[in-house]
Amino acid sequence: MYRTGSRSHKGGITVIQTPRETSPTEVGFVAGKKVGNAVARNRAKRRLREATRRVVLAPGTTYVVIADRGVVDAPFPSIVGWLENAIRDGAVRKRDE
Repeated sequence: MYRTGSRSHKGGITVIQTPRETSPTEVGFVAGKKVGNAVARNRAKRRLREATRRVVLAPGTTYVVIADRGVVDAPFPSIVGWLENAIRDGAVRKRDE
């Protein structure tokens, strides 16, 4: 996934996406120790989960959404915008390759 997927970084998040052979969409969330302590990492993942519910995801695609330190304190509309842009840019790159 990390080697074969299309990677796009926007704002405080990185999105890696790759097509799947089965139709359900899968999404995984990563917040490493650089984000902060356990409370900050869990908050970042909760915010990313909610932002993912508000964007359109392509069917038959696996996504990994990686949080940076900025996700914890960023305004929520910014996180949704970052996610939309990263998904769109990653999909464009995938079609071009």
